[in-house]
Amino acid sequence: MKLNKLLETLTTLDIAGKTDGGIEGIAYDSRLVKPGWLFVAISGQRADGADFITEALSKGAVAVVSENPLELGAGAVHIQVPRARRALAEIANAYYGDLSRKMHVVGITGTNGKTTTAYMIRDILRDGGFLPGLLGTVAYEIGERSIPASRTTPESPDIHSMLQQMKEAGCDSVVMEVSSHAIALQRVHGIDFNTSVFTNLTQDHLDFHKDMETYFNVKAELFHLLDKRHDRSAVINLDDPWGRKLVEERKLLANVVTYGFNERAMVCASNVHLDANGTSFKVYTPWGEARVGLQLLGRFNVHNALAALAVGGLAGIDLKRMAESLGNIKAIPGRLELVPNRRNKKVFVDYAHTDDALRNVLTTLREICKGRLVVVFGCGGNRDSGKREKMGRVAAELADYSIVTSDNPRNEDPGAIVSEVMAGFENQEQFEVVLDRRKAIEKGVRSVGRKDILLVAGKGHETYQEIRGAVIPFDDRETVREFVG
Repeated sequence: MKLNKLLETLTTLDIAGKTDGGIEGIAYDSRLVKPGWLFVAISGQRADGADFITEALSKGAVAVVSENPLELGAGAVHIQVPRARRALAEIANAYYGDLSRKMHVVGITGTNGKTTTAYMIRDILRDGGFLPGLLGTVAYEIGERSIPASRTTPESPDIHSMLQQMKEAGCDSVVMEVSSHAIALQRVHGIDFNTSVFTNLTQDHLDFHKDMETYFNVKAELFHLLDKRHDRSAVINLDDPWGRKLVEERKLLANVVTYGFNERAMVCASNVHLDANGTSFKVYTPWGEARVGLQLLGRFNVHNALAALAVGGLAGIDLKRMAESLGNIKAIPGRLELVPNRRNKKVFVDYAHTDDALRNVLTTLREICKGRLVVVFGCGGNRDSGKREKMGRVAAELADYSIVTSDNPRNEDPGAIVSEVMAGFENQEQFEVVLDRRKAIEKGVRSVGRKDILLVAGKGHETYQEIRGAVIPFDDRETVREFVG
């Protein structure tokens, strides 16, 4: 694509050099630059792309976009912009042909429930005649291919590249988890969402957002992108106080569809029944009524299912077909996932890494537990430390016994993290500390009998631990299988 064509979408402060040349690709990482590419210098958590412009030029970059004025000399074009991240998103969108406007795009945001809701929506769309791709925390699905996800929402050029690959694979739709970081860092700027979903908001990521109001405002931006003139919809959890705030206080242009147990919700659940085999409920929607049976456990999964039903209903899919789709879902990777074993021990692995998520999962397991409920969990390092004591308090309240261990300590001292978690417990008899996660899981597995339940929480689908800059292979599910037989 010609550079001057790409620049038509940008707000620029200055352009130095001839812009009539062609661009062969886009990079925000200087290590990936190839001859003929455009390099956008963005600031990251660990480095500033402006420090790597020389490297990008040495690898053949023919144009550089940055926020600071530069003199690159002959042969390279420099484009100065007020916001490099927004420019990156706009360039990527234009380069790949504004594909989101040619697909049915569903975005899901919220602290908890994004992944399960995304899988539910994917299956509903698929059974309803769509061919959806998926971008989420566990995997990126492009046609028949599934790639392990590197982050919940990729950088904008990666998103648009995968949209192109999805189109080439025959996909006509995409279900996308949208993290608050992605919204704040402009990764989804310019994407035309048909429907956006708000699951809930509880404390997380305050190391990045600083306070809950800022966290909420970032999430709300996704819904202000929707435009009623183009038949766009916002699907919002009315049971969540921040969801109600989004509905009642924000002047959203989009068509708003609410869901929840609240009788005022447009997609409403009642008569919920929970047992060891799953969850069932009656749903009332603008498209009719139905009985839904889930093989998944938990009232929180009813919320996820209601959101998925709302999205499917808006897409014109028959309610009975949607209920059947939900009933066929057996498990979501790392989400209250039962680890099968010959000893018939009930051991679940879950991604719960906030106090609210841990409360939801433990409450669900408490309802079906006939013996002791034991939990193995920790908290990640270099992340929101304010939730650590809260997670300890939830475990103390809802579990019979806790084994506090290391999660992804990253560059923090695991012992210091655990000390903050311990502050949530009232007395020493409620828990013990086993810093080695493998040994903690072994102790948990050996401590439970057939009537007991063990929950291993915090990492879910992840297959690694991050310790002092090293990424070490570690899978909670494989570790459980090792000890449970």
